[in-house]
Amino acid sequence: MNSSATIPGEPIRLTRFSHGGGCGCKIAPAVLQQILARTPPGLLPPELLVGIASSDDAAVYRLNDEQAIVATTDFFTPIVDDPYDFGRIAAANALSDVYAMGGRPLFALAIVGMPLDKLPPEVIGRILEGGADLCREAGIPIAGGHSIDVPEPIYGLVAIGLVPPARVKRNDRARVGDTLILGKPLGIGILSAALKKGLLDDHGYADMLRWTTLLNRAGEQLAALDGVHALTDVTGFGLAGHLLEICRGSRLAACVEFSRLPRLAAAERHLASGIQTGASARNWASYGQEVRIGDDLEAVARTWVTDPQTSGGLLVACAPGAAAEVLELLRATGCTEAAVIGQLVAESHPRLTVVR
Repeated sequence: MNSSATIPGEPIRLTRFSHGGGCGCKIAPAVLQQILARTPPGLLPPELLVGIASSDDAAVYRLNDEQAIVATTDFFTPIVDDPYDFGRIAAANALSDVYAMGGRPLFALAIVGMPLDKLPPEVIGRILEGGADLCREAGIPIAGGHSIDVPEPIYGLVAIGLVPPARVKRNDRARVGDTLILGKPLGIGILSAALKKGLLDDHGYADMLRWTTLLNRAGEQLAALDGVHALTDVTGFGLAGHLLEICRGSRLAACVEFSRLPRLAAAERHLASGIQTGASARNWASYGQEVRIGDDLEAVARTWVTDPQTSGGLLVACAPGAAAEVLELLRATGCTEAAVIGQLVAESHPRLTVVR
């Protein structure tokens, strides 16, 4: 089992302080839509290349013909008990949004909310150390931040990156016939649920940590490929939620082959024993009416495509002729389980169909 922080005579389990862990604590997609629908539109300067309209991963603001700023923020409550590991996972998850726009991270600011009456300074320090070390791996500094005293532990980053305007990869530019490629295996939400129940063994935890701290650094290289038309990452809304964002924005439908989905073996075992997250059901309630699943796959496939991922893989829509190069780039950067999972098709209504 993964280690937890300790104070004299008493272990501290970070997940005990959070009602939901990692990206599983995101506001459900349908509720978020209702909130945003009530938000008055802000300024839309021509330099703002990507804003909130497309539900994309980050904002992009053009500085000049050669440079655009990528800006995003991401934070959440603990998904693991070890404070150092929590910091690393949260940092990797935040930086992923820069990579998903085709950008290169420049620096980050830390977002820190901690229950100071429950967590000693050394535990909080280890969380920040984990985030800083992951950013060092990405080649960037944490240049500042902000901290407050709150009931639940919260950690994350504001991530700032740079991208040539011509290489920005939005999530709403996919084309008919595009091949869909997923960079990391699914199942992180299932493993996090098993962890909270005390059922995740050392091997399962090591697998979870490996994938959630793996940087999606291939995004910058993918942005240089003309054959890559749309790009996003899979996080709290699950594969189906983020793929539907591509479909809606691009006015297309997607067909995914369930047998091709990369899935974590440990998550397969825990799902078979009935372990899954509440966020999976909330995701389905938000967009299930846009998903068609064959009767023979309904129960199991629904869980996999709605499972909330934390620091999940890049989801790429590319020309079929570019698929081999996309897979090569992903695998060269550590995404060894990257796989073709389906394609985009023309249909009157944006939707996702899952077949065997």
